Amino acid sequence: MSTVSFQIPAPRSSMLVRRRIATYFVGGVEQIPGLVDALGCLVHDLSVDVRDGVRESTMTCAVLIDADEVEPLLDRLRGLASVVSSELV
Repeated sequence: MSTVSFQIPAPRSSMLVRRRIATYFVGGVEQIPGLVDALGCLVHDLSVDVRDGVRESTMTCAVLIDADEVEPLLDRLRGLASVVSSELV
């Protein structure tokens, strides 16, 4: 006779929330892959505005993330050398 055991996942300590984030950065289109990699979560409505002759570019997006991970995500983005600022909008 064999025994089968099941593990029930632990309840989430927080729930997923949808947040809009605006990130202002320098360095042009070359910076976009690093910015997207730094997000590290499910991303919706990604928009990037890079213009010739303008120092700062903008990336806005909506992310689906644990509520307690919002600030660490913003800190991670702010830690990138190309990022001027990153904030909830």
